[in-house]
Amino acid sequence: MTVRRLTNDTLGLLPSAIEKPAYDRSALTPGIVHIGVGNFHRAHQAIYLDDLFALGLDSDWAVVGAGVRAADRAMRHDLAAQDWLTTVMVLDPAGLTARVCGSMIGFAEPNVDALIAALIEPSIRIVSLTVTEGGYFIDASTGGFDIEDRAIAADISNSRAPTTVFGIIVAALAQRRVNGSGGFTVMSCDNLPGNGHIARNAVVSVATAISPELGAWIEEAVTFPNAMVDRITPATHERARRLALDTFGIDDTRAVVCEPFKQWVLEDNFVAGRPGLEKVGVKFAADVAPYEVMKLRVLNGTHAAMAYPSALLGIDLVDEAMNDAQIRPFLRKLASTEIIPTLPKIDGVDFGDYFSKTEERFSNAGLADTI
Repeated sequence: MTVRRLTNDTLGLLPSAIEKPAYDRSALTPGIVHIGVGNFHRAHQAIYLDDLFALGLDSDWAVVGAGVRAADRAMRHDLAAQDWLTTVMVLDPAGLTARVCGSMIGFAEPNVDALIAALIEPSIRIVSLTVTEGGYFIDASTGGFDIEDRAIAADISNSRAPTTVFGIIVAALAQRRVNGSGGFTVMSCDNLPGNGHIARNAVVSVATAISPELGAWIEEAVTFPNAMVDRITPATHERARRLALDTFGIDDTRAVVCEPFKQWVLEDNFVAGRPGLEKVGVKFAADVAPYEVMKLRVLNGTHAAMAYPSALLGIDLVDEAMNDAQIRPFLRKLASTEIIPTLPKIDGVDFGDYFSKTEERFSNAGLADTI
């Protein structure tokens, strides 16, 4: 097998079975800065945008990556060498497939000044986040924003040299206010119920502590849509790299593996416009909360419920638990009698079908998802 280093120049030389960007990447222009470029973002939001661009739509909404952690520096270094392209392999029981995603067109230098410079560009209308639950500075005792955290307090006292993501966003918005370029949408893609509310509370709290006038302006000029995101994307860096190399002949140091299923439900609350993601499967809803409850109780609830009996039976992997003669009937009974009856009604959603899809996802041996 001929091995090709993944770059723009080698795209046309990759095997025909590998899906490639079906659009002119040179025609893309940035509209989104995404902070926290990990596996999930590149298997989820980036794929939806890739699909949208393939329809010939919204080419002014390409992604610029960003971050200031050591991991972000390493990610930028590796992706720069392959023109910001990512191989995304879908671990489908029906057969492994691969595609090259091209919706990212750049990555800000991993320092605070460069990130702020990227955020104040007038073309940037959405700032999206995958910074993990721990990145939101949630006070464990109150569930609210921990404004007394040492890093947050430092950003408030020295707002010209912030170090946290929220201090950086506030600094950028302060400059946009002065420049007259208006606010942007802060779109959390982290797996947190009410993630838009949580992000808003963090940004407005920091801004108000620095300047009540700035905080009031942000409340008017910036929106924070809630979102429910879902796709199992194992953090298996070396496994993914070897799979891309050995199976598809692609030398991609940042290859990603994921399940076939993906879901994204978004509150339609975008102050400066948005891409037409509804054309590629994103559900826009006035209220995301019922979808969050469905996911938390059906997907996360049954996953948690299988953990203890699986441990007692010496089962390590989720797919193995689903093949157990005791655990699977237990989960079905739990879902049908204890979980589904508690769910708020969602028009067009059959909860029985959703649980059946959850069973299918849990049974995917290719994911090697641990209990």
